[in-house]
Amino acid sequence: MKLLIIEDEAELAQSIAAYLGNKDCICDIAGSFGRADELIHIYEYDCILVDITLPDGSGMDIVRRLKTMQNKAGIIIISAKNALDDKLFGLHTGADDYLPKPFHLAELNARIIALVRRRQHDGNQDVRFNEIRLQPDMHQAFINDIPVELTHKEFALLLYLIVNRNRVLNHESIAEHLWGSQADLLDSFDFIYSHIKNLRKKLTTNGAGDYIRSVYGLGYRFGEV
Repeated sequence: MKLLIIEDEAELAQSIAAYLGNKDCICDIAGSFGRADELIHIYEYDCILVDITLPDGSGMDIVRRLKTMQNKAGIIIISAKNALDDKLFGLHTGADDYLPKPFHLAELNARIIALVRRRQHDGNQDVRFNEIRLQPDMHQAFINDIPVELTHKEFALLLYLIVNRNRVLNHESIAEHLWGSQADLLDSFDFIYSHIKNLRKKLTTNGAGDYIRSVYGLGYRFGEV
C-alpha cells in the first residue's frame, strides 16, 4: 500500500511512517503545502493523510485539489482540531475520514485498511481473481485455497496487478507503487523484471494460470489470456 503523509510535525510524521512501514506500507512525507502539492501531481497513492494546519497553507485546500483532480486516493484528515464543525467541514470538503490528534497508531492503521478496503475491494476482506485469493490484512496468498509463500514485494506486486487487472501498467507506475518516491533514484527497472519473473513462476508452479503478460515497450498487463 502506498501512502502520503502530509504533516509538518516532523517527529510525528516519521513516527507514522515508521509504524506503517513495518506494516509493509510505502510512505512519502510532505512537511509543507508546497511539497504536498508537488507530490500529489507526480505520484498515485492508495491513501493520503492530511493535517489541516500547514506552515504555508491549509490541508483543506489539498483535499479540495485532490477532489478537483478526481484523485482516487482515500483521504483521512489527521488534525489537532477536534471541534464538530471542523470534522463536518473536512468531510463535506471531500475527506473520507477524520481522526483527531492525539491518536493511537494502531487505530490509524485500522482506519487506513478499512478505507482502502472500501474503496478498492468493494468492502471485502479478500481480493480474488479466479483461483487466486489474497488477504491484504494478513498478507497471505492462496491458490485454490492452498497457501502460497510470497515475499512482501511479491505480495504487494500481485495485489497491485489484480486490483488493476486488464490495465497496462508501465514500469514507472509499478516502481512507484513498490518503492514510493525513492523509485526516482533507481538507475533502471531491471528489478521489476526480476520480481515479475519470480512472481509468475510461483503462481504457475502452484497451479495458477499465467495471467501476467508483457506489453512490449510499455510494461505489464494482468488478466485473462
